[in-house]
Amino acid sequence: MKIMIINGPNLNLLGTREPDTYGNKSFDTYFSELQFKFQKTELSYYQNNVEGELINKLHEADKDFDGIVLNAAAYTHTSVGLGDAVKGIKTPVVEVHISNTHSREEFRHKSYIAPNAKGVILGFGLLGYDLAIQSFLNKK
Repeated sequence: MKIMIINGPNLNLLGTREPDTYGNKSFDTYFSELQFKFQKTELSYYQNNVEGELINKLHEADKDFDGIVLNAAAYTHTSVGLGDAVKGIKTPVVEVHISNTHSREEFRHKSYIAPNAKGVILGFGLLGYDLAIQSFLNKK
């Protein structure tokens, strides 16, 4: 199985950005842990701060991957384009958020991704990515 993890804006700052909210581990470090844990799964990782590049990556991943784990970060709440991209591809997408977006500012309660996602995982820290990968591996 091939799974692509796509992270949106500012997630390149994990480990240093707001550690009370996002923890103190970089995503690169965590991704290495995921690769070790899921050795029989081909995991790929992409991060970009630019909305259009995230849309392009979703389109590319649709051709080559069995599942996509998407943390669109702040674009989750603002990007109709990302929501349309998820709707327009055949590969299932699980939306992930490190924090519980519903316990934060009101504008973070709306997701343009969720209506077209296989599922949504939020509030479990980096473990959310692990849970998303397991959701693809445990499909019945």
